[in-house]
Amino acid sequence: MCATCGCGDHAGAVITVPHDHAGHDHDHDHAHPHDPAHSHDHAHQHDHDDHPHEHLPPTETISLEQKVLAKNDLLAQEIREWLAARDILAFNLTSSPGAGKTTLLERTIRELGSARPISVIEGDQETLLDAERIKATGCSVVQVNTGAGCHLDAEMMRRALDTLDPPSGSLLFVENVGNLVCPALFDLGERSKVVVISVTEGSDKPLKYPHMFAAAGLVIINKTDLLPYVDFDLEACSRHARSVNPDVQIVPVSAVSGEGVIDWYTWIDAQ
Repeated sequence: MCATCGCGDHAGAVITVPHDHAGHDHDHDHAHPHDPAHSHDHAHQHDHDDHPHEHLPPTETISLEQKVLAKNDLLAQEIREWLAARDILAFNLTSSPGAGKTTLLERTIRELGSARPISVIEGDQETLLDAERIKATGCSVVQVNTGAGCHLDAEMMRRALDTLDPPSGSLLFVENVGNLVCPALFDLGERSKVVVISVTEGSDKPLKYPHMFAAAGLVIINKTDLLPYVDFDLEACSRHARSVNPDVQIVPVSAVSGEGVIDWYTWIDAQ
């Protein structure tokens, strides 16, 4: 189990390139960046009168979490430098399940793909469904199946990039596992995190998941075509997002109708 978030062992993550016919999995065994069988740097020879035993597990958990994130951040910085050297602009898209990330990406690829090469890394616990949808646009894509894992980390990102090999001067979108908690903690080397929230989720999402919204460079409020039919306060949601991240930009869009997507594209160009 991952001590940082409690999710499953990420060593089982599978990197897959969808093919027209029977595909093959690109399994690469690697040392798990947060090895559950970790060793302790300090000897466990405590005087129980001076150091009550019940204080030890929280101390060890915090120490392990810091090691996990520190190792992830180091690799993420190497990825960031690798991307910058190739002029690859990478965005990490996060959301709850069903917010419309894949639909937004499909439209983005079709409308921007002629101007600049685009590649996608798809993150899900299981299946190739989203990768197949992206592949249908003509875009290069690899699928990362995390198994029990609830987010992508920098090691998965590195392995996906090794397989994808995006061209210099391209756009790279990472569609993270649907989850508004753990992806906030794990840097992938991206230029910016983009949080997608849909109007079907409720206006208070930024208050319930402040770390994710605080880490975002952009908040996309999707499915605005449904506003007449749902109880969603666009102004309140924007106000809540800015209460945890005063500098965040907010773009309402409908990935289905195309309303507002030009503002999303303008934001990409500004990066």
